[in-house]
Amino acid sequence: MLVLHAAEQGLIYGLMALGVYLSFRVLAFPDLSVDGTLPLGAAVAGILILRGVHPLWAGLAGAGAGALAGTLTGVLATRLRIPGLLAGVLTMIMLYSLNLRIMGRPNLSLLGKPSALVYLAQGLGTPRAYENLVAVGIFALVAAGLLLLFLHTEVGATLRAVGQNPELVRTLGTNPHNFLILGLALSNGLVGLAGALVAQYSGFADVGMGVGTIIAGLASVIVGEILLRPQSLLAAVAAALVGSVVYRLAISVALRYGAVLGFTASDLRLLTALVVLGALAAPALRAAWKGETP
Repeated sequence: MLVLHAAEQGLIYGLMALGVYLSFRVLAFPDLSVDGTLPLGAAVAGILILRGVHPLWAGLAGAGAGALAGTLTGVLATRLRIPGLLAGVLTMIMLYSLNLRIMGRPNLSLLGKPSALVYLAQGLGTPRAYENLVAVGIFALVAAGLLLLFLHTEVGATLRAVGQNPELVRTLGTNPHNFLILGLALSNGLVGLAGALVAQYSGFADVGMGVGTIIAGLASVIVGEILLRPQSLLAAVAAALVGSVVYRLAISVALRYGAVLGFTASDLRLLTALVVLGALAAPALRAAWKGETP
């Protein structure tokens, strides 16, 4: 049961990890606005579901809201020339108040409300115990496949070039700022979709549910890269999903059996930071163990 729940959460948050991979690895942009984008997607989807909108359309609306938030971050960074880190922080701060306005209160209960995950799983005739796993797996694989196809298009190739050498893109007569905005919109769209599905999966939307999202996303990407050592786009996208599942499993195990070491549920952020620290330090520690010179 522990592994099943970790796999479900890992796949559903894998959408967020794909968004973080797109912004940090492909665009090389330190986008911190995702801490606000995840609850934005949850808030939009939640309020729409409560008003009778089909949960699938509510989820897509959450993704659209996330894309708009990413566009705002991109505009702040490119058109207004605000440093990327600060642009993301400003967007995140603004989204906190916006999320409160959308929901009308700090949280919304979606218990007993229709869910896109349940609709999809029941439509496929999935056994009840595996409904969520199959549904979130389909969403994650479809999103990963579409992202992979996009990155292999001409626009996607230009987007990758912007992250590696924006000056080269400019010399070819293309404005890299436009592609940066597009990339951030897609990235935050994935994060917004993740937020919308998390709200339907957990049965609530909360204004504070995005705290630590960026750390969790980075941890997922880094852990996946350490495990798979991707040499291609396909492997890199797969690594983000695999890393998300492994990260959620590690956190679940630590919380379940960490009482021996004194860990409690309130130590989640500490455990997250330790996982990220271990993932970042692993290459250096491995090199030191082998006696290699950094």
